[in-house]
Amino acid sequence: MHGRSPLDDPENARFAWDRYRAIMKGMAAFSTLVVAVALGVLYWQIGFVSIHLYIASALGIWLTIMLMAALMGLVFLSSGTGHDESIEDRLGDERDR
Repeated sequence: MHGRSPLDDPENARFAWDRYRAIMKGMAAFSTLVVAVALGVLYWQIGFVSIHLYIASALGIWLTIMLMAALMGLVFLSSGTGHDESIEDRLGDERDR
């Protein structure tokens, strides 16, 4: 049977998810700054080509950074709250043999 996760406690879960949201807000601001710099460099290098190039570039850069931030944030949330340690390790006995 698996152990109780610290995220089962509403107070711990609220704190963890508030921290996750704060990380995501910070990364959204950072991503927007990176997009602005990237679009500026793109305009400086090639000039105005098409608005679609700039929209696609902005969305691609912003969504890539935010996806990375969301996945890494979930890893930090799971590890930082002790949720990872609460699982049942069925392979642990087999590895010890």
